[in-house]
Amino acid sequence: MSRVDFGAKPIMLPQPVLIIGTYDENGVPNAMNAAWGITTDFKEITISLSEHKTTANLAVRGAFTVSMATEDQVIPCDYVGIESGNDVPDKFARAGFHATKSSYVDAPLIDELPMALECKVKSFEDGILIGEIVNVSADESVVTNGKIDPKKLRPITFDPCNNTYVALGDVVGNAFRDGASLKG
Repeated sequence: MSRVDFGAKPIMLPQPVLIIGTYDENGVPNAMNAAWGITTDFKEITISLSEHKTTANLAVRGAFTVSMATEDQVIPCDYVGIESGNDVPDKFARAGFHATKSSYVDAPLIDELPMALECKVKSFEDGILIGEIVNVSADESVVTNGKIDPKKLRPITFDPCNNTYVALGDVVGNAFRDGASLKG
């Protein structure tokens, strides 16, 4: 096998496409696209963010939602990543999004994105947002047998190598089970 070196780059596949929802000081919803995030504990998410309208909203409200971008919402999900809420006050509406206030945190759920983590800000220092996940909610349309069904949710991932969004594929194994065949 021959490898190709790419140098130090932020390449990890797959990368979730996270849509962060916040309210501003006047209760106006905002959304932004963030690719650099990951769950870092059972009730914690960590996201790398530079200064945005969203970060100002986090300071005011102390809460946010993280929705999974989906195949059928690629265009509005990309739009909220390339347009600033500081420049376009109706960015959320222009994306075609509608908000329902979370019952758990002071942040909007995006009606068009059927799954969201509802979070309280634990800290935001040096561009690293750490949130406490207080609830995960999903529209019934993406639930099968009491579990979120990826085939119905249809989340997308960000491909940083090609600057594209990619759909998830088929199930190829069973976590915490298939590796047992190699145990002695």
